[in-house]
Amino acid sequence: MQINANFEEPATVHTASLDWIPSPMAGVDRRMLDRIGGEVARATSIVRYAEGSSFAEHTHSGGEEFIVLEGVFQDEHGDYPAGTYVRNPVGTHHIPRSETGCTIFVKLWQFDADDQEQISVDLGSAPLSPDPARPGVEMSVLAKRDYENVSLEQWAPSTEATLVDDGGFEVLVLDGSISLEGENYGVYDWIRWPAGRSATITAGHDGARIWIKRGHLSEIRVPEQA
Repeated sequence: MQINANFEEPATVHTASLDWIPSPMAGVDRRMLDRIGGEVARATSIVRYAEGSSFAEHTHSGGEEFIVLEGVFQDEHGDYPAGTYVRNPVGTHHIPRSETGCTIFVKLWQFDADDQEQISVDLGSAPLSPDPARPGVEMSVLAKRDYENVSLEQWAPSTEATLVDDGGFEVLVLDGSISLEGENYGVYDWIRWPAGRSATITAGHDGARIWIKRGHLSEIRVPEQA
C-alpha cells in the first residue's frame, strides 16, 4: 500500500475528511496520512481506540512516536492522557489499549536504530521560549537528534514565517489554525513539506499551536517487507 508516498512532493491532509479504516483489531480504526507497506509499514496515521479496545502485543522494529490527541492511551507501562508525546525506540514493545477510548497521532518505522532514548513529555507543561529568528513564535524542543528535530510551537495570532529545512518538515496542528498557499488548516490537519523547499505559513486569528518535525525526510526508512 502506498499513500502520499512521493516524498519529493508536498502532502497536505484535512484529516476530518478521511474515512476511518478498520485495523485488524476490533475497535481500532485509522485515518492514514502517509504509508509505505501493508500491516508492517512506514506510516503516519490518526488512530482511534474505541472504549475498552486494545491492540495485540508488538515490538517496534522501526520505532514509534505518538501524541495522544484525545482520551487516555494505556499500556503496561502506564496511562498517557491527552497532550502526551511519547517516543518508543527500535526494539521496545508494549500492549496498547484504552479503557475509556482515545485518539492518537502516530508515526511508525521512522527511527534511527541508534536512537534509544525513550521519552514521555506532557505538552501542556513543556516550557516555551521565544524564537529570536521568528517574532511571534515560542517553542519547546522535544527531541533533538542528528537526523531530526522535533518541537512544540506556539504561534501568536496572524504570525507569518517561512519554513525550510534541508531535510524537509512536517506539521500537525494541535490547536488554532494556520494557512499555507491560500488553504486553511485546522485542528489535527497535517502537512508534510519536501526537503529544501520553502513554505510561508500564517497563523490564524486565534493563533496556532503546532507539533513540528524537521530534517527527517532526507532519508526515507522503510521496512524490508514494504
